[in-house]
Amino acid sequence: MSGLRALRSNVMLLRREIAKFGVVGGAGVAVNIGVFNLIMHNTGLQTVRSSIIATIVSIVFNYLGFRYFTYRDRDKAGRTREMGLFLLFSAIGLVIENGILYLATYGFGWDSALQANIFKFVGIGVATLFRFWSYRTWVFRAIPGAVEQAEAILAESRAKEQSDGTNAPAKKRL
Repeated sequence: MSGLRALRSNVMLLRREIAKFGVVGGAGVAVNIGVFNLIMHNTGLQTVRSSIIATIVSIVFNYLGFRYFTYRDRDKAGRTREMGLFLLFSAIGLVIENGILYLATYGFGWDSALQANIFKFVGIGVATLFRFWSYRTWVFRAIPGAVEQAEAILAESRAKEQSDGTNAPAKKRL
């Protein structure tokens, strides 16, 4: 039964992480799309160049959100390494995101404002999957042993509640 509890705990932690990543990422998408349209409609820059600038602005915005909100509890010891990896994986995400837009714009000739926004959004979606995996795996790594310590504390707390009987949750009737 403790294996099931550990699995539930891990799933809950992952759900919270995904939710926080989604909040920062959603705000980053709004920044990205907003800056993209602002540049595209108010300057003479080409679509993909406008998109690259917008992506860079959103990368800075996202780093601050991820470091100080989503992954604030993660290891902060190697900030130089963290920043280097963040920039590396963000650059790969930038290539994925803008590569899709480039292919749509110059490969297929889909270059209206609506089409540019659609493929910008599709590119962001594909790049986001890569970024989520890479950031949590390589950039904002968990402090060694922190997850295990938290699980042990939760397990002890639950065991104490059950042994006391005072705070034990009522059993469900079938």
